[in-house]
Amino acid sequence: MAAARRPLMAGNWKLNFDHLQAIAFVQKVAWTLKDAKHDFSDVEVAVFPPFTDLRSVQTLVDADKLELHYGAQDVSQHDSGAHTGEISGQFLSALGCDYVIIGHSERRADHGESDEVVHAKAVASLRHGLTPVICVGETAEDLEQHGASAIPVAQLGAAVAELPKDAELVIAYEPVWAIGSGQAASAEQAEAVCKALREKLAELHGQEQADRTRILYGGSVKAENIAGFMREPNIDGALIGGASLKVDEFCSIARFRHHVGA
Repeated sequence: MAAARRPLMAGNWKLNFDHLQAIAFVQKVAWTLKDAKHDFSDVEVAVFPPFTDLRSVQTLVDADKLELHYGAQDVSQHDSGAHTGEISGQFLSALGCDYVIIGHSERRADHGESDEVVHAKAVASLRHGLTPVICVGETAEDLEQHGASAIPVAQLGAAVAELPKDAELVIAYEPVWAIGSGQAASAEQAEAVCKALREKLAELHGQEQADRTRILYGGSVKAENIAGFMREPNIDGALIGGASLKVDEFCSIARFRHHVGA
């Protein structure tokens, strides 16, 4: 991991926690990290609640001056108009969101989001001052047919096409075959793909953007395996699913530097 890139530990809550549960959870995370004297300038911590929780999280973070960051799990490619059920980047920006997850494998699978839609959502995010967390990854079938990095690299190329070269981006590599399986990719497997993604970004947008862009690994991340991932030079954090719903586990992941051998 390059020293210039501050690690980001991002907790994707998915379809979990109502707004009251969100308040309680964020308070517990903040207290736990404060008690542990966590250095947020060293390792950034962010949560991604459901849309209905965002206002409550914003109020708590602002009122208590918490150092936690937060973002949304999706955004519309449209800014306004007759798009029932969609959420504009303008709305998310007004709620103080820093980030938005784009192209998560569950959105691609459950809602048929294409590379073109992912690109449009990345454009919309940047238009409203949000940092897109662009997810790429391969299924077990993709892995067998095309190899480990072909599909993620192609997805990244489509997502960042024609984006500004000075844009603030986060890339998240999430092998679909590892998500929720309890069986993460090995650190070496994840590093190989993340290295290929950084090389693709350098090819498209130049070495400067590639060097400063954070690339996360996501897929059955736990406190017991995070240190191994974070030793790799091209892995700058994690997009965490199930483990982000447990206060102690999530905080332990955020404090990976304190693990044995980290």
